[in-house]
Amino acid sequence: MGRFKLKCLKCGKEYGQEYRLMCENDDSFLRANYSEKRLELRNQPGIGRFHSWLPVQEELTTDAGPITYKSEAFARELGLSNLYIGFSGYWPEREAFTKTCSFKELEAHPTMQLLKETGGKALVLASAGNTGRAFAHVSALTGIDVYIVVPDSGASNLWLPEEPTESIHLISMSPGNDYTDAINLAGRIAKLPGMVSEGGARNIARRDGMGTVMLDAALTIGKMPDHYFQAVGSGTGGISVWEAAIRLRADGRFGQKLPKLQLAQNLPFVPMYNAWQEKRREIIPELDMKDAKKQVEETYATVLTNRTPPYGVTGGLYDALVDTDGIMYSITREEALEAKALFESLEGIDILPPSAVATASLLKAVEAGNVGKDETILLNLAGGGYERLKEDFTLYQIEPVATAKNSDIPLEELNL
Repeated sequence: MGRFKLKCLKCGKEYGQEYRLMCENDDSFLRANYSEKRLELRNQPGIGRFHSWLPVQEELTTDAGPITYKSEAFARELGLSNLYIGFSGYWPEREAFTKTCSFKELEAHPTMQLLKETGGKALVLASAGNTGRAFAHVSALTGIDVYIVVPDSGASNLWLPEEPTESIHLISMSPGNDYTDAINLAGRIAKLPGMVSEGGARNIARRDGMGTVMLDAALTIGKMPDHYFQAVGSGTGGISVWEAAIRLRADGRFGQKLPKLQLAQNLPFVPMYNAWQEKRREIIPELDMKDAKKQVEETYATVLTNRTPPYGVTGGLYDALVDTDGIMYSITREEALEAKALFESLEGIDILPPSAVATASLLKAVEAGNVGKDETILLNLAGGGYERLKEDFTLYQIEPVATAKNSDIPLEELNL
């Protein structure tokens, strides 16, 4: 069967090894079924170790990958005996070499490799910052063209630890446009000849790349954790670790109980939190994100503000929460900043806003009794080490090749 097959989670239709985002029959997620049912590690650095469960033919040779370590100081502060930190970022003292400081880089490497292996020319994506930076970095390393659309609020996040290359095409949007406007414009650009949409959560290479956070944790701990904490904007990270846990359960060596997903959104923009409180599969915009653009502007962790997350789709976040008996939290800016300061002072590394939101949710969970003090907990810090990176690297800002005043702009005006 080759290395993997794609299977539709609703109708069961199977596809071969191709760059495919949708089933022909419905809109539910596709999932990769790998021929290797046991996780056999490869002799590669970073994410390439997990080749068994990545949808690429060639083994990846990047230094970037998740690391997992057992917390001492922060765990002691919270009264937890088995707190593990999953860290995606730059922290060479702990063998963490993800130079874009975000776990989005775990998605970018396999996605670009799959694109190359399936004959795709140029990749188009929208980003609020971290994703765009990760894909730009991999573009600089591989020479594969990327077209990245960012809202004005995310443009400052588009820096690189190397000089930008001509393969990176950044389109920034005028102030007043948000991440969802960027998604709409990117969708139009992706229909141009030679362009391919990266597909967000629908892209199995992105999900399985992020799922390596759970694989690394299970290997480090010796079993799957009881609880998994993360901040979510689209929910793709939560879906990814759920799928990775399902594969680990089938492997048989890491336990049979799936980790309980404990996920957080950042107030005032919390549509998935609101829907999940009522156990609704559907997000109702006028209830769950009233005055969305204003809420987005007021959110501390702006990268967590997706207005069209893959929540209700078959195989999406709602299903992951149901399957793991999950919990969602809403975190204020103040709670996030407090948690960030506490973590950084005790663990000695800086963390990005989404990681601060995740850390705050763990503090809330401990206070509410949602975790036992001796249970095994994985806190996924999806980004960090930015201040640490600046000590070792010169950072270069990516300059836009075009600015779009709105998502309906005639594409010829962008001169792509």
